[in-house]
Formats: sequence, C-alpha cells, structure tokens
Amino acid sequence: MASTDPAATSSRAGGLVSAIASTLALAGGVVMLTASTLVTVSVLMRWSTSRSVPGDFEWVQLAVALAAFSFLPICQLKRGHITVDTFTSRLPARVNRWLDGLWDLVYALFCGLIAWRLAVGAIETIGNTTTTMVLGLPIGWAMLAAAVMSALVAAVALYTMFHRGDPP
Repeated sequence: MASTDPAATSSRAGGLVSAIASTLALAGGVVMLTASTLVTVSVLMRWSTSRSVPGDFEWVQLAVALAAFSFLPICQLKRGHITVDTFTSRLPARVNRWLDGLWDLVYALFCGLIAWRLAVGAIETIGNTTTTMVLGLPIGWAMLAAAVMSALVAAVALYTMFHRGDPP
C-alpha cells in the first residue's frame, strides 16, 4: 500500500525534482565540454592548416544556449541565484521567507512566460524550416528544448516557493 504521508510525498517529489535538475545540469556540462572541445579543435586546425571546422560557431551558439537553460533548474533548486538583501537583511526571518516565496512566484511566472513564447517561436520556426546559415541546422528544435527547460525552471521555482525550508 502506498504511503499517504504528506512528508513522504513531499520528500519523493523533492527527490524527483532534484534528480531531474541534477541530470539536466550534468547534461548541460557535457554539452559545454563538447562545445569547448570543438572550439579547441577548430582553433588548432586554423592555426595549423588555416582552415577551421565548418560552422563551428553555429554549434557553439546552440550549445551555449541549451547549456545555459539546462543550468537554471539546479541553480533555482540550490538557491544559487544572486540575491540582494540590502533592505531586507534586518527584517524578521518569517518576512524574508515570505519575500523569497514571492520572488520565487515572480520568477516562475516569468519563466512560464518565456517558455510559452519560446514554444510559440519554436513551432513557427519548425514550421518554416528555419536553419542556420552554414550547416543548415534546424534551430526550432533547440528553441523547443529551451522552452521545455524554461517550463521546468518555472516548475522548480514553484516547488521552491512551497518548500523554502526543505533541503534541496
């Protein structure tokens, strides 16, 4: 029989959120390492043969964009974003928790807005078969992946809003 204990359910949800965010950040790290290897190979080729990897900047552009979105969920979960508490540091802890929750909500709403607009743009771009200039890589799918990751950031922000005191 499954547990109906709210604390156990919250713990499982937190574990799932953490696992997804960590896996996505790890994948983003692999993407960035791959992009940096591509840049290194391209520069070495340019130095030694006066030729480079064709379209290297297109791969790097896509990789950096996807990696940046892949790091946002873990950053939100670990509360790693920059905060400025100049005016709130002297307020009671309860008020600061409320303000943190409010900003989590604002962040979730903006990430949701970004996800929505990225999805609309991705669908249009996929429909138009828009590609990069040199290699002809379809960019709509990368935009759609960024939309999904932005929606995930919104979900994590809502999670952190309701679980401010829980360890990530």
